[in-house]
Amino acid sequence: MITSPSNAKVKFVRRLQTDRRFRYREQQYVVEGTRWLTELVKMARPPELLCYTEQWLGTAVHAQILQQLSTLAQSAPLLVSESVMQAMSDTSTPAGILAVLSMQPRPLPQNPTLLLVLDAINTPGNLGTMLRTAGAAGVDGVLLGPDCVDLYNPKVVRGSMGAHLRLPVHSQSWAEIANTVQTMQVWLATIDAETAYTAVNWTRPSVLIIGSEAAGAGHDARQLTHHHLTIPMPAATESLNAAVATGIILFEAARQRLINESA
Repeated sequence: MITSPSNAKVKFVRRLQTDRRFRYREQQYVVEGTRWLTELVKMARPPELLCYTEQWLGTAVHAQILQQLSTLAQSAPLLVSESVMQAMSDTSTPAGILAVLSMQPRPLPQNPTLLLVLDAINTPGNLGTMLRTAGAAGVDGVLLGPDCVDLYNPKVVRGSMGAHLRLPVHSQSWAEIANTVQTMQVWLATIDAETAYTAVNWTRPSVLIIGSEAAGAGHDARQLTHHHLTIPMPAATESLNAAVATGIILFEAARQRLINESA
């Protein structure tokens, strides 16, 4: 059992959690919790490093998860003390298991039919929720503009609930994003647009752009836009949280696409 926070592997994990440049230099990031580790099993994704505590291992279900992960892992799982897990964790109450993964984003499909583009989303919790929602709504991929919070920020990873594994998510320059979406209709969500999100034909190859809550979409995002849409609300409501608005619009797109496929 590792009991010292000065252990080299413990310090490595902690630095991945706290240092963005180090994460990208090593091309690795940290995932925490039983739900995330269950996703690794489902996706047969081998962890680079796996750490757990005796307390976490105290159930048959957890023992089975550890056994399955052990067959995938690059090295033997490491048993660590509760205090060491606390030192490595990004949360105040660690789940008791974490893994280090390599950065291996899924490739975008060759002909996507629904993409989400995010501009200047800098709240980690919002970005994580947006990724989780996009995956649930059947989006083909998510493109992050240059001013978004780091995709592998621990709070983003935690909020995404495995979307990093299931969904193509790529950080791109605006030139790259323009090239990716060039054959698709591009809709920007704004407060003052005249077209309601329910009036959009989402069965066509479509892109939804969501900008920051504070400033809206920037110049580069607006340059890509063909149309503006809005979520109609009572006059007393100023705006919605960006993640909530994203979910409302994407599930309308999912509803239309499901009806179209069933027709």
